[in-house]
Amino acid sequence: MVGDLQNNPGRSLFVRLTGPTSGAGASGKWTDSATGEHGDLLDIIRERTGITRFPDLLNEARVHLGRPQPILPDANSPRSRKSPSGTPAAAARLFAASLPLAGSLAEVYLRTRGVTQAVPSATLRFHPKCWHRDEGQTKPIPRPALIAAVTDGAGALQGVHRTWLAPDGQDKAAVDTPRRAMGHLLGNAVRIAPADHTLVLGEGIETMLSVREAAPSLPVWAALSSGHLGAVLLPEGLQRLFIAIDRDPAGHRAAERLTARATEAGIAVQVLEPRLGDFNDDLRVHGAEALRQHLAQQIDLKDLHRLTI
Repeated sequence: MVGDLQNNPGRSLFVRLTGPTSGAGASGKWTDSATGEHGDLLDIIRERTGITRFPDLLNEARVHLGRPQPILPDANSPRSRKSPSGTPAAAARLFAASLPLAGSLAEVYLRTRGVTQAVPSATLRFHPKCWHRDEGQTKPIPRPALIAAVTDGAGALQGVHRTWLAPDGQDKAAVDTPRRAMGHLLGNAVRIAPADHTLVLGEGIETMLSVREAAPSLPVWAALSSGHLGAVLLPEGLQRLFIAIDRDPAGHRAAERLTARATEAGIAVQVLEPRLGDFNDDLRVHGAEALRQHLAQQIDLKDLHRLTI
């Protein structure tokens, strides 16, 4: 029993463990008595992760439960040999078909967000015609997109994150859902710069690129959402973890979960807070030097030298 789908304190939202097998009050379903909302556990995963496509949602649920992907019929047919949408194999195909950032609309987009540091092509790429379909649309539309690799601890690509862009690259596409991820996300991250004994971990790609803009030598990863932030698998040998939160309740809760896990593993933890909503807001409003000074006030003395390299 909790307060709402954002996990705030309270007792109005509950999951029934026993009861009828169908209807809004069925066992395994949740109800928020304060708002009248109800649904199943997939609805909770959708709310917590931001995933909207049903196949991607099922893949996320399978990963969370440790269940294998379903075996498709007619395994020898040419159609079935192509990996279904949302799998790591499908994500790998999309990433392989993407282009370097240099000179692309994705580079234009990042520049408008204040990001000028070069990013390895193994992490971020550009796709000029990435299929996008909003809820209710019957046909997908090809749109330009920033493509980010989601990798595991061994460096293997497990998924991708897509940010669809406006035709001029100046902003995100004017669609209901301009961001989506596919593949196996839980425990993995967008590794913008590899970790050593120190790691800065946060939510959004632009947020973590902003931290790197102010401190290029700091290792930074993006977990993609507050729900995934608390579940990222931390690397062996990590000594200090800096959690770059967004200034909202979800960000604080994710930081609490991650702090508990890291502390239990003997890792020193420090939470980094932005002045505004997130560190990209700070970068765009105040600039890289002001952001660097703000980080210097919060970061461990052992890593202060990395802000000046």
